[in-house]
Amino acid sequence: MIMIVILLPILAGMLVPLIPFKKRSHMEIFLEALVILNSLLVWYMLLHRAESIFTLANFTGNLSISFKVDGMSMVFAGLVSALWPFATLYAFEYMTKEEHEKVFFMFYTMTYGVTLGISLAANLLTMYFFYELLTLVTVPLVMHTLTREAILASRKYLYYSLGGAAFAFIGLIFVIIYGSTTNFVLGGVLDAEKIGDRTNVLLLIYVIAFMGFGVKAAICPFNSWLPDAGVAPTPVTALLHAVAVVKSGAFAIIRLTYYSFGTDFLKGTWAQNVVMAITMFTIVYGCSRAVKETHLKRRLAYSTISNLSYILFGVTIMTPLGLIGALSHLVFHAVMKISSFFCAGAIMHQTDRQYVHELDGLGYKMPCVFGVFTVSAFALMGVPGLSGFVSKWNLAFAAVESGNVLAYGGIGCLLISALLTAIYMLTIVVRAFFPGKDFDAGTLKGITDPNWKMLLPLFVFTLFIVLFGLHSAPVIKFFGDVAAGIY
Repeated sequence: MIMIVILLPILAGMLVPLIPFKKRSHMEIFLEALVILNSLLVWYMLLHRAESIFTLANFTGNLSISFKVDGMSMVFAGLVSALWPFATLYAFEYMTKEEHEKVFFMFYTMTYGVTLGISLAANLLTMYFFYELLTLVTVPLVMHTLTREAILASRKYLYYSLGGAAFAFIGLIFVIIYGSTTNFVLGGVLDAEKIGDRTNVLLLIYVIAFMGFGVKAAICPFNSWLPDAGVAPTPVTALLHAVAVVKSGAFAIIRLTYYSFGTDFLKGTWAQNVVMAITMFTIVYGCSRAVKETHLKRRLAYSTISNLSYILFGVTIMTPLGLIGALSHLVFHAVMKISSFFCAGAIMHQTDRQYVHELDGLGYKMPCVFGVFTVSAFALMGVPGLSGFVSKWNLAFAAVESGNVLAYGGIGCLLISALLTAIYMLTIVVRAFFPGKDFDAGTLKGITDPNWKMLLPLFVFTLFIVLFGLHSAPVIKFFGDVAAGIY
C-alpha cells in the first residue's frame, strides 16, 4: 500500500502529457479523481497502519530504501493528502489563464507522490533521496511561466536547495558512521561508544545538517529564494509556502533532531542554543520584512519565513511539549497559509492586481475571498478561537516549561511577531473594506468573486481554521501521543 500511494501520483503525472484528452474537463476529471483516490488510500493506510517496515531496496550494510507509517508519518502524510485534492481543484480554475497546462499538472501531481515519499520514509537515507527528488520536480513548477524572473527564481531555488542538501548529506554520513542504524527511532540512534570524545564534532555536524535542511524551511540567511519563487503560479507558491517544500524542510529537521541525533544528546549544549537563536532571529526578521513589502505574494512569503521558524523554534526547545508545539504549528499554519495564498491567487486571477495599494475597495466586490482572507489574517495573528492561537499557545507554554532562559526570549519573539503580523495582514483587510472617502468605486467595475472551484477550497480551509481553534483537543492529544512515542 505504501508504494502504491507514492508511485500512483508520480506515474499518473508522467502520463498526463501523453494522454490525448479530447476536452480540458476530461483532464480535470482524471486528475481530481486520481488525487482523491490516492488521498483516500493514504488515509486508509494511516488508519490501518502496519508496524512493520517495508524495504524496497537493500544496499551495503544497514542502508536501504525503506518506508514505515509511524506517528510523524501520520501527521505529515495526513496533512498533505488532506490538502492536495483541494489544491488541485483550485489549480484547474487558476490555470485557465496560463499556458502549458499538461506540463504543469504533470509536475504538480508528481510532487504529491514525492512529498508522500518524504513523509513515509523509514530512515534518513530514504528521506534524503525523496528530499532531493522534491527539488527536481518542483524546479519546473517555479519556472513554469518561462519569464526572465521565473528562470532566475528557479535557478536560485535550485542552487539553494542543492547547496542545503549537500550540508544535510554531511549529517547523513555522520549518522551512518556514529549511529547504530539510519532508521528513525524516537530518542535518536547515536552510539555513545562510537562517539567517544567527538561530542563537539557531532554537535557541529548537527548544526550544519540543521542549516542544510533549513534551507527548504527558509531559515536565515538562506531564505531569499522563497519570496523570489512567488513568480510561479499561485497553486505552486501555495504548495511551496504552505505544504510540500517548506514543510518538508521543517519535517526533515524534526526527524533529524528527535529521531536521528536525539534530544538527550543535543539538549543543553551550545548547538541547541545556536539553532534556537537562529530560529528566533528568523521569526522577527520575516515579520519585519513582511511589514515593509508591498507585493501581496511576497508579503505572504516573508510571513511564511517567520512562521516556519515558529515550527523550528518548537523543535529547538527539544522537549515533548516543544514537539507538540512544533507539530501544532506545522499543521495549523499549513491550513492558514494555503488559505491566504489562495485568496491572493484569486485576487490576481480576477483583477490582475498584485500590490497591496491596488486592493482598495475590493472587499465589496469580492466579499467571499476577502472574508476568508480576514479569517486567515486573524488566525495568523493568533486571535483566540482560531487555530493560530492554539499553536502559538503550545509553543509559548513549551518554552516556559523548558526552563531554558534563551527560550524565554523566544516568547518575546512570538509576541513581536504577533504585533507585526497584525500590521502587515490587517493593512490588507482595512484597504479592502475601508478604502477611504476619495476612492472611486468605478475603477472596480466588473470585478467579482471567482467560481466555485476556487471558492470551495477557501471555505473548507476556513472551516478547519475555526474548527481547530474551537476544538483542537483531539488533535493536540494525538500530537502528544506522537511526542511520547505511542504512535
